[in-house]
Amino acid sequence: MWAALQPVGRDAHTGGYRRYAWTREDHDLREWFAGECAARGLDLTEDRMGNQWAWWGDPDAAASRGQQGIVTGSHLDSVPDGGAFDGPLGVVSGLAAIDLLQHKAATEEPGWRPGRPIGVVNFVDEEGARFGVACAGSRVITGVLDAERARSLTDADGMTMADALRRAGRDPELLGPDPDALRRIGAFVELHVEQGRGLEDLDQPLAVGTDIWPHGRWRLDFPGEANHAGTTRLADRRDAMIGLARAVLTARGAAERHGCVATVGKVAVQPGGVNAIASAATAWLDARGAEEPAVRAAVAEVAAEAERAGASVTEESWTPTTPFDPELAARLQRTLGGIPMLGTGAGHDAGILANAGIPTAMLFVRNPTGISHSPEEWAERDDCLAGVASLAMVLEDLAGVGA
Repeated sequence: MWAALQPVGRDAHTGGYRRYAWTREDHDLREWFAGECAARGLDLTEDRMGNQWAWWGDPDAAASRGQQGIVTGSHLDSVPDGGAFDGPLGVVSGLAAIDLLQHKAATEEPGWRPGRPIGVVNFVDEEGARFGVACAGSRVITGVLDAERARSLTDADGMTMADALRRAGRDPELLGPDPDALRRIGAFVELHVEQGRGLEDLDQPLAVGTDIWPHGRWRLDFPGEANHAGTTRLADRRDAMIGLARAVLTARGAAERHGCVATVGKVAVQPGGVNAIASAATAWLDARGAEEPAVRAAVAEVAAEAERAGASVTEESWTPTTPFDPELAARLQRTLGGIPMLGTGAGHDAGILANAGIPTAMLFVRNPTGISHSPEEWAERDDCLAGVASLAMVLEDLAGVGA
């Protein structure tokens, strides 16, 4: 499975991945997922956002008996020049865990079957790399992201999500909350590569997630006036880049003062010529930290600096502190022999489902480089296999034994 995924959306020069929502690469990834599910005899469905759900067992029949399914999985999309593991490791591990359990049912313990349906999900547009809102797939079906707003989001080329969906052969009017899809989930466990050095420092291959830090994204639009870079006096310039530069520096300083992190990693400049003064500049601010007041205070400083330059500031997304279900996390830890527990500053679909009231937990797999959202992101084979074995144990425990 890993070998089949490796070439999809990979840049030959950087080694990083560009797997954006509703593109050719996304189509190929979805086809790959459908094929892997068919090979395992899993029933594949889609919800109103296009998230793919593969089921071993009938979740609707089970729900009618009061036995909701146990779901794992993650996402297949990436940030620009992202790593191979962020997202795909959780999807591949979910399918591999199904392999272990189906092998057990076929050979080791003939007649064994899980007491509840087990599902594997591929969430669409988790990274938000194309349309700017992270976890769009889970946000739409839970109602956190309004469907009309989702359809109107635009990419760097000005294409709306609605138009991108139409180009992909889909009906954008289908977007919306999907309580039927959510009703099938009794618990969700997302396996993910760790995006820091916590497990490397602990010399441990795996950990159970405790919570996701509060985090958000803001759009800063700076006004200016296009003019000639060589003939316009400094006193006569209205350069949108000056306000942007001050906001970037303010973000770094504010994060240091408030004990959080803040990043401007994406900008768009008009008209974009080397010899032209910028008539407009847009920057996207990402801010997160262990404490919500600290993050809000840092963002307020950046917003004030941007507004002094005449910029408008728009909050595009905000996710509060997201604790995972403590009883579920404790159960995972017991099942896996007391492995460590870690919080994370990275957002995940698991956090959106947790905030929607679904019992949710995460498993992290060691990343020896401590680097993520980069081609240098890594996980060792043995750690990945330990993650698969542990995920299979967790799914078996949570699903129970069929009658």
